[in-house]
Amino acid sequence: MGPGGLRGLQIRWRAPFGVRGGFDSLALPPTPRNATFWSVRRVTYRFARNRLTRIGLMRTVYLHQAVADSDGRQMRYTNLGSTEIKVSRMALGCWPFAGGTVWGPQDDAESISTVHAALDNGVNFFDTAEGYDDDSNSEDVLGRALVDRRSEAVIATKVSASNLRPQDVKTHCEASLRRLRTDYIDLYQIHWPNHDVPLADTMDALLRLQDDGKIRTIGVCNFGVVDLGESLEHGTVVTDQLPYNLLWRAIEFAIQPMCVDREVGLICYSPLAQGMLARRYVDADAVPPGLARSRHFSSEREMAIHGESGQESKTFAAIQAVNDIAESAGAHPATVSLAWVLSRPGVTSLLVGARNAREVEMNLPAFEYELTPDVASQLKNATEPLKSALGPNPDMWHSPGRMR
Repeated sequence: MGPGGLRGLQIRWRAPFGVRGGFDSLALPPTPRNATFWSVRRVTYRFARNRLTRIGLMRTVYLHQAVADSDGRQMRYTNLGSTEIKVSRMALGCWPFAGGTVWGPQDDAESISTVHAALDNGVNFFDTAEGYDDDSNSEDVLGRALVDRRSEAVIATKVSASNLRPQDVKTHCEASLRRLRTDYIDLYQIHWPNHDVPLADTMDALLRLQDDGKIRTIGVCNFGVVDLGESLEHGTVVTDQLPYNLLWRAIEFAIQPMCVDREVGLICYSPLAQGMLARRYVDADAVPPGLARSRHFSSEREMAIHGESGQESKTFAAIQAVNDIAESAGAHPATVSLAWVLSRPGVTSLLVGARNAREVEMNLPAFEYELTPDVASQLKNATEPLKSALGPNPDMWHSPGRMR
């Protein structure tokens, strides 16, 4: 079979020896004719807690680590956490598809075209959530976009913190499956911790969904070291989705080292600090209230609820330093900022929101950019004072933080 024959291939697994289970399905990136990277993998299992768990596809089908499209661009791929599922380093964040009060009007047809443009450019990783529901439902829009292209995609979605009781987890997962028009979810994530529900109970419900073949892997979002450590006591957690960028490095104090040590991949949201690292705002006063509610800004800001004095001067001093370093390197600040996060230990993919095909294509060059060690070191040093001032609380919006 040649490379062109692999596009859309699925491998289905049935539980052996009567073990309760469903199947694994491998999503392959689009395969251009000049793809040159190949490997062969096989299914592996682990027996723990009286259950057989599929821990990854280890060399069962042909794959490539990087592929080039017709314009010669390359999309890089990596493993999803400790698994052998291959995901693009650029993940398309699908929250904007909901439109509404957060994002403003968004046409569903435009959103569907955005997904197709991402796939055509080698992006195979898509992140959504049941809670992304306003004028449109993000899961529903993504599901419609993937009707004829499901086998090309790795879908990550989330169950809301209010739905973590065992009886609710299954119900809400099945609702997500219906909206996504699929019979399995590649990565099912806890959106935020809920400390009123025993994490052991939630994890058991998720493991049962995995046994039933409804989800392939389990992930968490916004989990600090205590909650992440507890979740790992009850099963395999392959990713933790957290805010991480040059202006927000709180995870470096404890969470990132733990993730690296335990082989939990980091999926990073807000990699451009909501546009502050893309030369969108000239000073603190130009940042709109909805964005100026983070702990970078004074608690006197209209929508801020953290009660801190903020770090506005240090934040914009860091932004200016990043801009100067990028100019010296002959690149856009957004490009070096994304490349820096991609270069950090343990990082799997960056969530990049896009509302149309043009925005997808605008972000692609950053994922090809080669950041030199010298520039990476300059960026790290320039943002160290802000990191120290903001401290180890990984919650950008609350103090004390909701993550523990």
